[in-house]
Amino acid sequence: MKPKSSQPNSAPSQRQLRVGEELRHVLSDVMLRTEFHDPVLAREHITVSEVRMSPDLKHALVFATVLGHKDIAPLLPALKRVAPFLRAQIAPRLGLRVTPELKFVADEAMEQATRINEILHKPEVARDLGAESGESED
Repeated sequence: MKPKSSQPNSAPSQRQLRVGEELRHVLSDVMLRTEFHDPVLAREHITVSEVRMSPDLKHALVFATVLGHKDIAPLLPALKRVAPFLRAQIAPRLGLRVTPELKFVADEAMEQATRINEILHKPEVARDLGAESGESED
């Protein structure tokens, strides 16, 4: 029988969550204090919203956004270029035997929340929600 952590649909372990959160803090601090020599990243304020670790802690999926609700897609190639530099910066602060490889992806949670909020505030939806609550009160 295989251990639970190797099953593809299992929830992340407590260690994965703890290391992911620590990596998020360290990455945020490094990105805040570091001057990037990449002209694309030099003027941007990037926020790391979540880090998901692989079960073996060798890979980290970093969800990032740009302050000001700008699209981060054009910055992803630049983040990929500076990932080895960031990895070298976080290695001594993280204290792991192996420093995880960083893969940056766009965090779309805020856009999804905004879309859902807009849908819920449409007059048609408000009317339907009002009708449903009126039926349940009878």
